[in-house]
Amino acid sequence: MFSTYKVKPFFDEMLNASGTPKDHYQKFYDMLHNFSDEELKEKHETAQLSFLRQGITFTVYNNNVGAEQTMPFDFVPIIIPPEDWATIEKGMVQRTEALNCFLSDVYNDQKIIKDGIVPKELVEDNPYYYAKQIQGVKIPLNNHIFLAGIDLIRDENGKYLVLEDNLRNPSGISYVYQNRYVMRQVYPEFFAKHSVQTLEHQVTYLHEAITDHAPEGVENPRAIILTPGIYNSAYYDHLFLAQQMGLQLVEGRDLIVLSDIVYMKTIRGLEKVDIIYRRIDDDFLDPTAFREDSSLGVIGLLDAYRKGNVAILNGIGNGVADDKAMYVYVPDMIRYYLKEEPIIDNVKTYRLEDPIQRDWVLERLEELVIKNVGASGGYDMLIGPHASSEEIEEFREKILESPSQYIAQPTIKLSRAPAYQGDDFYPCHVDLRVFVIRGKETHVFPGGLSRVALKKGSLVVNSSQGGGGKDTWVMKSGGMT
Repeated sequence: MFSTYKVKPFFDEMLNASGTPKDHYQKFYDMLHNFSDEELKEKHETAQLSFLRQGITFTVYNNNVGAEQTMPFDFVPIIIPPEDWATIEKGMVQRTEALNCFLSDVYNDQKIIKDGIVPKELVEDNPYYYAKQIQGVKIPLNNHIFLAGIDLIRDENGKYLVLEDNLRNPSGISYVYQNRYVMRQVYPEFFAKHSVQTLEHQVTYLHEAITDHAPEGVENPRAIILTPGIYNSAYYDHLFLAQQMGLQLVEGRDLIVLSDIVYMKTIRGLEKVDIIYRRIDDDFLDPTAFREDSSLGVIGLLDAYRKGNVAILNGIGNGVADDKAMYVYVPDMIRYYLKEEPIIDNVKTYRLEDPIQRDWVLERLEELVIKNVGASGGYDMLIGPHASSEEIEEFREKILESPSQYIAQPTIKLSRAPAYQGDDFYPCHVDLRVFVIRGKETHVFPGGLSRVALKKGSLVVNSSQGGGGKDTWVMKSGGMT
């Protein structure tokens, strides 16, 4: 089954360098070998059809035309032993706490800037820094980050590193649930032999964290989810969470602000809204405060927020903390605010406005990964070892024209795991998006969304670029039954 599978020179999640399974994968590995080729193909096809039947899709836009696609799914899970998960949990709690301290600071006293830890211009020139709109606004729990999606990778030694912080509108929780649902339906024998942490209480934690942010004096808050609508690429995510938490899913046109209080229009008349879990970007929230041409938001929403009459989750202006230029300083934030060393470190990153770092990078473009600090989803990115000489020269010009717009990182040998896509098992690069839920207490979702670069040889795990998903199993202490 794995006779042609090559582990080296990468760290493999499932197999040792010798090709034998790691201890926490042994039972799963043994079960795989009980299936015939036909059974494996049948299970793979059943899994893909399950996503299609449930309407689990995302929208890929090309030339302004949207096409609905199902998330490709691979049935070899990422299995994380309990001791590894304990480290990840602590690292994620630490990181999001420091990032929240930073957001609170830059919208109030700006001590980290005054003390010279973070450059002033990196904050003030950031397009997602909304000081004018929210400077000094008092927010519930002093918590800007209700939900974070932190992307982790493992290097060639198996060491976990943070690749990216997502603090605005991280998506993907619905896919975590659906991946688990499909695995349970199609491969019940896998779960009979494994002690896997359950996901069933996580939606309750999510709902509790939302209601924890009720404005002062509100006893039984009404919370809603605000969506841009059915054409948004993550609409399935919005719908799933609304259904699971029993919250109304509304669009901007369903809300109105009167005397600085937000109301939802219903067939029974207007009903007061206390908490908005918004899946709309800052720019579109309120046309009187941000983009005038926004038809997605609500006129007067910012005034209601500033007066403390409504909570908006995640906080407005979080983007100043999660772009790829600010990412460089997160380990310094942990040391500055928490007086601790980072439990999980960053990938080594070069800032290209520094002339010495820039010159060093420009001499080695064919070896490095270059990223636009404001882009996401694998766009405006150069993977040097896979790029043509024309692409390398194009990025050289971009860097020279706007050095502060780009960062560089080494091409890390991302860990791999076996993927089965209807014919055989082959190694694919993976990463893991870990979800951190923050209310009065902090919960780290057990597992998260494992994304896999299903195109052979690809390093891009993003679904809009051909990536897919895997179920993520966090083993309970005591291991397998």
